[in-house]
Amino acid sequence: MARKTAKSLDELPDWGDLTSRSGLEFMQDVLKGELAGPPIGATMGFWPTEVQDGRVVFEGTPEFNSTNPMRGVHGGWYGAILDSCMACAVMTKLPQGTIYTTLEYKINITRAIPPGTRVQAIGRVQHGGRSTGVANGEIRGVEDERLYATGSTTCLIMKAQ
Repeated sequence: MARKTAKSLDELPDWGDLTSRSGLEFMQDVLKGELAGPPIGATMGFWPTEVQDGRVVFEGTPEFNSTNPMRGVHGGWYGAILDSCMACAVMTKLPQGTIYTTLEYKINITRAIPPGTRVQAIGRVQHGGRSTGVANGEIRGVEDERLYATGSTTCLIMKAQ
């Protein structure tokens, strides 16, 4: 799997890239490195590792640059990786010519992720309709399989114009 991350606006997938594929095809092309992924993944230290219809897995490792003043991993890191896996799972359900945006998401942190711990964030679609998509997610340790957080999202699905 060849990871490719956009380093400028010109390297991000364009409107044609978004609208000429189904959401599943788009996510598969990002995973294969045929399309550049967004820079937030590189910034936050996570990336997609699995893409299936209705399910997307991201892996990442929060490092020192993700810590808060109490020396723990900032809650925003949990939220960013969960938002990514859950919303991308919804994207896999989109037909060609359709886009989405996150309307809301919620996370529940069940335990602190020690900085430097590799985790998986697994997003699964619960509902993929014409106007909304709903997904759940969880963060688990790659080595210890411990549950670190759960989340849920609602996404607005729109026709591309």
